[in-house]
Amino acid sequence: MSREKEITIYDIARELDLSAATVSRGLKDHPAINKQTKKKIADLATKLGYRSNNFASNLRKQRTNTIGVIVHELNSQFITSVLAGIEKVTTEANYDLIIGHSSETFKKEAANAMNLFHKRVDGLIASLAYDTEDLSHFEPFAKKGIPVMFFDRVFEQSETTKVVINNYKAGYEATAHLAAQGCKRIAHITANLKRNVYAERLNGYRQALLDNRLSYDEKRVLVNDLSEEASAKAARQVLAMKPMPDGVFITNDFCAAVCMQVFKDAGKRIPQDIAVVGFNNDAICKIVEPKLTTVNYPGIEMGEIVARNLINHLHGVSNIHLTNTIIIKSELIIRESSMKKQT
Repeated sequence: MSREKEITIYDIARELDLSAATVSRGLKDHPAINKQTKKKIADLATKLGYRSNNFASNLRKQRTNTIGVIVHELNSQFITSVLAGIEKVTTEANYDLIIGHSSETFKKEAANAMNLFHKRVDGLIASLAYDTEDLSHFEPFAKKGIPVMFFDRVFEQSETTKVVINNYKAGYEATAHLAAQGCKRIAHITANLKRNVYAERLNGYRQALLDNRLSYDEKRVLVNDLSEEASAKAARQVLAMKPMPDGVFITNDFCAAVCMQVFKDAGKRIPQDIAVVGFNNDAICKIVEPKLTTVNYPGIEMGEIVARNLINHLHGVSNIHLTNTIIIKSELIIRESSMKKQT
């Protein structure tokens, strides 16, 4: 895809019949420029896809050798391992990284996207926030021919290039394992079902129940933000169910660890009274007692694959637009928290 001509402040000045100096000051929010004029300048700049010039020395070659990354959280072992994989590949290829953190909000994600656009990144890698509903904030990149790749949390139906695991299969295997251990009433604790990862794991959970002739009860599906507080509340809700579930598939290891503690504090034995399966294979799985059965989600490999595909595209070795979805294998790791039959 050929790049469009770079929009300058002179283009904006010409269209609004203002001086270039006025446009420059307006874009920098200078107090001497009135609000209405600032708004006109900002609106046209957005419409034309203007990017502020932070890298004048690179302007001639139109390359900054930087790649932007937007992640939805930083306190997750999975995300830090993806970043490690990205960083390994980008460092080898002499690219710098600029990392934006959306804190699980669309508003901050959109602001990060615009900031990275103005920083003139050569490409962008992103995983979507909890409440992101569309991809319009990534359109300026598409218009400029700047490649964008998504990982983990993506829009399944979009034409964008994405790297994911088979969340349906992972959810199915986790639930089928609990059924094979003799669990008859399996609950599921998950997060925002608008996100592909959680919706697909739920679909896998439902199908595994069906295939094992177990009833699906929506009251046993608890949706929350996976915070410590929400996890403890979900565990108390599970304990209060009548009859109480004898197995629970939890879509996040930290949430599973919190739930296990609440179950134990209530005098329940794991796995005898309630078997538990988590998701991600975070370090916490081996620290909790009993050790947590989980789905291994290969973060480093995911980071390496997404970065390598993006850099190969930038170097003209391959074209990411020809590949829609790259699926990485995950696997169920069975530990003591779910082994009812061995106890």
